[in-house]
Amino acid sequence: MGESLKSIGAITLFVDDPQRSKAFYARVFEADVVHEDDSSVAFGFDNLVVNLLKRGVAVDELLGQVQPVESGASFLMTVWVENTDAVCADLADRGVEIVDGPQDRAWGLRTAAFADPDGYLWEIAGPIPAN
Repeated sequence: MGESLKSIGAITLFVDDPQRSKAFYARVFEADVVHEDDSSVAFGFDNLVVNLLKRGVAVDELLGQVQPVESGASFLMTVWVENTDAVCADLADRGVEIVDGPQDRAWGLRTAAFADPDGYLWEIAGPIPAN
């Protein structure tokens, strides 16, 4: 097979208010803005661009006849961390509400989750600490 399809370069989230989302993502992730215009803002993560696009803008251009679904818990994005509890404490200091966890999972990770302003869920996951 020609080119590999194993490297995701960007993900676009459809949001109600890009400026509100920009403030949240800047506060939570401390990522750099790599592009911004009237209807979107894109943040550069270590190996991914997260583009926040105003819902309804350029849908025909990006999606053709496919209509985007409502935001919310349709999927979960996971960020790897070294210490889940420490990250939860840092997020709380930044005004972020943890909606699940932290808890030890049967698959060997300690996880917690929080939602962005549009209801997209983000999970932080790290090793279960030794007792």
